[in-house]
Amino acid sequence: MNPFRIVIADDHPHARKAILAMLEDDPYFDIVGQAHNGKEAVEMSQQLHPDIILMDIDMPVLNGLEATKLIKDKSPFIKVIILSVSDNVADLFTAIQYGAQGYLLKNMDPDEWIQYLHSVVEGKSDATRGLAGKLLYQFREKDLQNSSKTNSITKREKEILLLISEGISNKQIAEQLFISENTVKNHIKNLLEKLELENRVQLAIYAVKQFK
Repeated sequence: MNPFRIVIADDHPHARKAILAMLEDDPYFDIVGQAHNGKEAVEMSQQLHPDIILMDIDMPVLNGLEATKLIKDKSPFIKVIILSVSDNVADLFTAIQYGAQGYLLKNMDPDEWIQYLHSVVEGKSDATRGLAGKLLYQFREKDLQNSSKTNSITKREKEILLLISEGISNKQIAEQLFISENTVKNHIKNLLEKLELENRVQLAIYAVKQFK
């Protein structure tokens, strides 16, 4: 049996090295390329014709999700497995929508990685269902955490979140709520810390998911 040809796409050299170490002794797999960003992954998909691309989500130039879409549009026979440290359910569904065959969390046990990749190349569904169950469990845990955070949001913070989700400015929020713009900024700062989010866009997405 010829080994399955794999391209590793990850912008972190330590991550690529760790994945290579996991797979290089397995006769099922042959690492034929390593891409540093999504653009390189797309190019290698056309040049090297791999069987599988292990695709990190967060990469420069072109992210893994967009690269997956481009690759699957041109070469639907290539299997793309998304790699991430995140358990964001939106990323999972986007990956599937774009044609990815699977989704692996980087913090999973190496034996589970190998088992899952074998199931993909052999066309088995049982291990895939097992991974899905593991992912869904983690997503439920995340939902519980989000629920706890939502319960700590005040009435005023909820009002601000909903206005943020409508795309209006801090000045407009201040005018609608009859408060100062500085007060709005302080509420937004507190919300980012409380919800462990990074920016206004994530606040808007959170508001839509939780309150609309």
